[in-house]
Amino acid sequence: DESLQYIDYSIHERLIDMSTSREFWCLQLEEYNLESRLSLPVDRHRLPNDTRSSSASVTQVSFDSEISQSFLEYASVHHVTPFQLGLSVLYAFLFKLTHGDDDLCISCLNANRYKTELQNLIGMFISTLPYRAQLSSHWSFDDLVQHVREKCLSILEHSHYPLQHILANLHVNKSNISFLETMYDFITISSQTSELSFDGTSLKQVSFKQSSEVAKFDFMLTFIYNPLLENNRLSFHLTCSRDLLDEITVRNIGRRLEYCVQQLFSSNETSNRIDTCFTAVSKIGLIILEETREMEDTAFCRQPHIINEAPASFAQARIWLDERIRFDPDKPQVAIYNMPFVYRLQPGHTLSIKQLHQALHLTVNNNSSLHTSLHFDTEMNLLMQRVITDEDKNNKNNMFLIIETTYETDEQLNEILHDQKRNPQLFNLAQGLVFRCHVIYYKQISSNHLLSHKDLLIFNFHHALFDFPSMNIFLHDLNQAYTTGQLLYDDNTNLRYLDCKY
Repeated sequence: DESLQYIDYSIHERLIDMSTSREFWCLQLEEYNLESRLSLPVDRHRLPNDTRSSSASVTQVSFDSEISQSFLEYASVHHVTPFQLGLSVLYAFLFKLTHGDDDLCISCLNANRYKTELQNLIGMFISTLPYRAQLSSHWSFDDLVQHVREKCLSILEHSHYPLQHILANLHVNKSNISFLETMYDFITISSQTSELSFDGTSLKQVSFKQSSEVAKFDFMLTFIYNPLLENNRLSFHLTCSRDLLDEITVRNIGRRLEYCVQQLFSSNETSNRIDTCFTAVSKIGLIILEETREMEDTAFCRQPHIINEAPASFAQARIWLDERIRFDPDKPQVAIYNMPFVYRLQPGHTLSIKQLHQALHLTVNNNSSLHTSLHFDTEMNLLMQRVITDEDKNNKNNMFLIIETTYETDEQLNEILHDQKRNPQLFNLAQGLVFRCHVIYYKQISSNHLLSHKDLLIFNFHHALFDFPSMNIFLHDLNQAYTTGQLLYDDNTNLRYLDCKY
C-alpha cells in the first residue's frame, strides 16, 4: 500500500528544515514577559506551589439571528475568517477587561494540515500556538481586525513548528508560561459530522452532556457557529478554572463579553453600537445596562460617622493583595503599580520651585487619598485605609516627598525615569507615603529656584490610591493652587474617597 499514513507524517515532520520557523517564533515572542499573567478580575490567586484542580466555572451565551448574520457579514466584507474575527473580539475584550494591557498573548488551536495531502488523513495534527498582539489604544476595531488577519496569515506559514520547540528556544519552564493558561478556539459545526448515513439509514449526532465541566486552562473561550440551527447560530462557551474564578464572576465576565459583541455587531439602539471604522477599541464599554442604572441611582455623600478610618475599597484590596502575591522573594523585586507622569517645560518658559512646593502642599492636603495609608487589621481580618493627618506627622513635609536630582546625559536621565517606574521602595503604603514629586535639573540645581526647558518634573503615585482619571483632577487643583495660592475646601462637607467605600 503506497498511500500516505499518519506515521509517515510523524517521521517527515522531524526531517523538515525548521530554521526559518525558529527565527519567526523567536521574533514573535521577543521581549514578551512570559510569566506575566492576565490581570483578570479573579476571586482568588493561585500560588506557584498550589495544586491545580480541574473544577470549572462555566457560562454560555447565544446570540440572536441578527447578530449572528452581522458577524458573518462583517467577516465576509473584511476578508477575514470567523476564527480571525472571533480572535479580534477576544483581544478587544481582554484589552478592556485588563484595564488597557496592550501586549496580549494567548494560545490558539491550529488545524496544522498545511499540506494538501494531509487534508484527508486521519490523525492528530492540531497544534497549540501562541498568538501575540501588541495593541494600540488608538486603533479602531477595523484596525485591530486587520492586524489580527495579518498575524494569523503569518502564523499559518509556520504552524508546523512544534510548541515544544518554541518553549525550548525560550529556555523557560513550561509551568510558568502564562499564555498556556489562556485559550481560544472557534468551532464551526458541519452537517457532515452531525449526521451519518449507512446505505440509506440515517443517524443524528447526540451531544454528550457531562455532569460537570473540566477546566484544562485558567481561561478558555470557544466561539461556536452552528449553521444547522434556525436561531442562535452564533454562541460562545467560557470555561474558567474555579481555582481562580467563581461561577458568578465567570457569568459576569460572560455578560460583559456579550455586551462587547452587541456593541460591535448589533443594530439595536440599546446596545450602543460603535463605529468599527473610527471608534477606538478603548471606547468599547464593559459596563452593562443595569450597572449603569445602578450607578446613576447611587448618590455618594459625606459619612459623618467616618472620621479618618474605614475598610479599604475592593479596588484597593485587589491591588494591595496582587502586589504581595506577584513579588517573588527569591528574585529582585520590580514595582508594578508605580504611576509616574513626566513633564518637561516648553522652551522659553520657567516655573517657580518655591511656588510649586506650596501648590503641592495645598493639593495634597486637599485630596485625602494622597495621604492615606493601607494596613491589614488582623483582628478584623480586613484591609483598612486611614487618612494621615497633620497630627500623625511631625510636620506637613512628611505628607509626601519632593526629591531634587541632576542629570547630564540621556543615559542618566533614562536611568532616573526607569527607577521611577520600577523601584518598589519609592512608596510606603503603611505610612501613607503614596505620592512623590521628583524635580530633575539639567547639569545643576538652579540657584534662582526656577525650572527651565531642559529640566523635568515627575509626579509619581501609587496605583492603590490613584488611577488615570484622577490625574485630571490633580492637575486642575495643582494649577489652581499654583496660580492663586489657595484651594477652596471644606473638610466637614467635602466628599472623600473614604466615604465612597460606603
